[in-house]
Amino acid sequence: MKNILFLIIFLIFSQLSNAQKDSLQLGDRYSEDHLYASISYAQLMNQPTGITRSGFSYGISFGFIKDFTLNKQGNIAVAVGLGYGYNFFNHELKVEDVNGNTTFDSGIDLESNKFSAHNLEIPIEFRWRTSTAKKYDFWRIYPGIKLLYNFSNNFNFIDNNTSFSFDDVASYRKLQYGLTLSTGFDEFNFHVYYSLTPLFENATLNGEEINSSIIKFGLIFYIL
Repeated sequence: MKNILFLIIFLIFSQLSNAQKDSLQLGDRYSEDHLYASISYAQLMNQPTGITRSGFSYGISFGFIKDFTLNKQGNIAVAVGLGYGYNFFNHELKVEDVNGNTTFDSGIDLESNKFSAHNLEIPIEFRWRTSTAKKYDFWRIYPGIKLLYNFSNNFNFIDNNTSFSFDDVASYRKLQYGLTLSTGFDEFNFHVYYSLTPLFENATLNGEEINSSIIKFGLIFYIL
């Protein structure tokens, strides 16, 4: 059922976008509404002392973003969107949560140590591009900010052949935000996300505050 719902939403947005493109006339005030999808390589920054490495980790996201032009030419705009994001990390920080009490330790000797997060995304972009009402292949530079609401997270590790799993860890920060930059040509664009908020609240390891945050870089596709 969920897959069918996603397909219906995709088809509706595709038809709306095609209708918008077909209706443009040269000189019209126009906008670049998009479906977007991104895939990124991810790493953790600002790790506690002695915990420096992240294994292969990644993020994916998709959604819809609405464009609001600021000039008649349509090449300067702001945009606001709504989407879904998923992050997956191999990492070295051991996280346990029992009855809402989150504890942290070094996980460098664990056999496996992973966490995943499902987020609601609100991207906000300032947009400059070389497009016109009839030119769909163009260069773009879109700096912005992305707001995140975490609605699900899971931390799991294997220690001495025993698996441990913790859902919706209490110290994991629900509201996060970071800077973004998308730049490139046509549908293929380089994308960076730099988190400005630590992943955890009121978290320490051996008396040191835990300020782990995320950086991601990869490709984002804007689909008319």
